[in-house]
This record gives sequence, C-alpha cells and structure tokens, in this order.
Amino acid sequence: MSELPDPDREAALLDREAMERLVAGEDFALNAIMERWKNRLVAYLYRFTGNEATALDLAEETFVQVYQGRAKFRVDRPFPTWLFGIAANLARNHLRWRRRHPTLPITEADHVPSDENPVRSAEARERGKAVQKAIALLPPDLREALILVEYEGLSHAEISVISGCSAKAVERRLSRAREILRQELSRYLSG
Repeated sequence: MSELPDPDREAALLDREAMERLVAGEDFALNAIMERWKNRLVAYLYRFTGNEATALDLAEETFVQVYQGRAKFRVDRPFPTWLFGIAANLARNHLRWRRRHPTLPITEADHVPSDENPVRSAEARERGKAVQKAIALLPPDLREALILVEYEGLSHAEISVISGCSAKAVERRLSRAREILRQELSRYLSG
C-alpha cells in the first residue's frame, strides 16, 4: 500500500481516532467528525439531490447513522468511503421516494462568485446553472459516480465500494455521464 501524503495521513488518523473514541462510548467524538466532514458531506448531497434543505437533512441523517452504526466501522477501511457510502444510500433512497411522491423539481440554484464584469458574471451564472441542471438530470448512478470523482476526489475503487459495483462499472458510469454532459452542454463548450 502506498504511503499517503502527510495531510491525508493526518486526516485519516484524526478520523480513525475519533471513530475509536466514538466506539468506546465517547459520544462527543461525533462532534469532531461532524465538524470535519459536514461541509463536504452537505456539498456532496446538494450536488446529488439539487436541494439545499434536502442536503442538510440527509447530512444530519448520515451522522445519525454513523453514530448508530459506529460498532460496524472497520478501522482498516478508509473513513470517507464508509461515510460517503452511508450518504449515498440515503440520497438514493430519498430520490426513489421523491420519484414515487413528486413535489417540487430539483432546484437550479448555483453560487457563482460575482465578477467585476456584469456580462461575464451573468454568463458564468448561466453556465453554472446549466451545469447544475445537466448534472441533476443525469440518472442517479451516473450522477453519484460523477460527483464522487469530480467534487469529492474519490478513486474508482472507493466509489465502487460506495456504489456496490465494480471499479470497471464506475469507469463506464463516468464515461457515460461525461458523454451526456458533453452533449447537454455543447453550446457552452463550443463558445
């Protein structure tokens, strides 16, 4: 196994230590986990569901499941894979439920930083909204793989564990997702 860079190794040790404390009965260790992972988890779930309120709710539920499943955590496995696996399952379940109980469409809100040039800023916002919309319209399995690799920086092997498929299937999902996005966003790519 290759050596992790120092910041990654330190982060992995912090996660392992917090989980060991949580398993040992120190419930406040969950606060350290939540503090370290909340923003990334909410961002992932937002990209997956397209709704900020849903992302916040699912992140909270993810941490509840981390606490409830703390005894199942294996210290020989990477914590992010376990955490994002829980979150992905919750998001998939939520999307299935939403298909059966439709209410509001996926939001297209996008937070593009303002630019000094209003035209460029408007174009960037339009492009950002188009990308968010195109990602939101991907089938859930393709969207999940794309978000985990592009936004969370997970490897194909880690995503395969989270998704319950082979690394080759992850590769195919990513290829298909990128092809769909290329077609959907061709107007922006040619300009």
